[in-house]
Amino acid sequence: MTLDQLKQQFESAFNQQALESYFCPGRVNLIGEHIDYNGGLVMPCAINFGTWMLLAPNEDNVFRFRSVNFEETYDIGVQTSYEKTGRDWYNYPLGVLHHFVIDGKQVKGLDVLYFGNVPIGSGLSSSASIEIATAFAFNQYFKTGYSKLELVKMAKSVENNFIGLSSGIMDQFAVAFGEADKALMLNCDTLEYQAVDAHLGNNVLAVINTNKPRKLAESKYNERVEECQQALKALQQELKISYLCDIDADTFAKYKHLITDATVLKRARHVIEENDRVKLAAKALASHDLAEFGRLMYASHHSLQHDYEVSGVELDTAVEYSKTDNNVIGARMTGAGFGGCAIAIVNAEAFEEYRKNLIEYYTAKIGYAPSVYATNISNGVHELVGE
Repeated sequence: MTLDQLKQQFESAFNQQALESYFCPGRVNLIGEHIDYNGGLVMPCAINFGTWMLLAPNEDNVFRFRSVNFEETYDIGVQTSYEKTGRDWYNYPLGVLHHFVIDGKQVKGLDVLYFGNVPIGSGLSSSASIEIATAFAFNQYFKTGYSKLELVKMAKSVENNFIGLSSGIMDQFAVAFGEADKALMLNCDTLEYQAVDAHLGNNVLAVINTNKPRKLAESKYNERVEECQQALKALQQELKISYLCDIDADTFAKYKHLITDATVLKRARHVIEENDRVKLAAKALASHDLAEFGRLMYASHHSLQHDYEVSGVELDTAVEYSKTDNNVIGARMTGAGFGGCAIAIVNAEAFEEYRKNLIEYYTAKIGYAPSVYATNISNGVHELVGE
């Protein structure tokens, strides 16, 4: 859907023209999986799929939330606080509004329309995209003076405290601070980050949605967190460390005997080696060595498959096919796992052939088709001025 078409939808919904328009991307994590809660580094990037948000003031002092993607609508007057109502999509912007008013910011009624093309439930951060789009737009429109980092922290609080989902800060950070052709090497603990050149040349970033719901992700996520804590406690018998990622693979090799449980040992090995892979990936990208970056992607997936055990046959099948295709530089699962998405770096000219062959291979093995998209590494949240 084009911006002009969205403006027409806005006029049809509210009987007035949109005054301002914004876009916030979704994100993928290029490498560095399941290490954010272990004091490690992640490497997300913003993509050119995301959420469009259009707004205009109204005379009724009411917030009217509408979406092209969902039938549910929500109208509510200006109040001193708000509460989550049910499980519908509009709780995300409502949660942002709640934070503005409890901070004492002056707000007035708006008509707001959203449209997103991030597949819901795919692990590409559709919720963070809505949250940051709303926070950024409200901050601009109401001139409330929040910094971008404050908006990121606010959106994370919406996710954790208003919506009630346990998640880290990577998603909100990536969609806010993303830059075209840059990956963000982010320390999720300190929020220090480095924008690393990620020029894909004549390649695209393919996103493969397995179309398998991630039903196990939350329970298994909590299980992995606990296993990592067990590993850390064992290593702390002889090492003064706060997180598993405070040591590298060489140090781990010397002290791994302290971990007596074989499963816990595998979990720790993934975390520590994956953190090292992120550092190597940053060097590979900075020197435009996509072949080395691709090798690290495959190594990351192998570790997530065998040591951390969070992939599954659907994700493994997508990566398995990608390894056989000469037009693919590298591939891996991305996100929490147990469904969701894989990513691959694919020659742009051969993308349609790759897409067709992957769908055929995957469908024959899994029984239904994946969705395969070509994306680019793009800018974070921004106002659409003059468009």
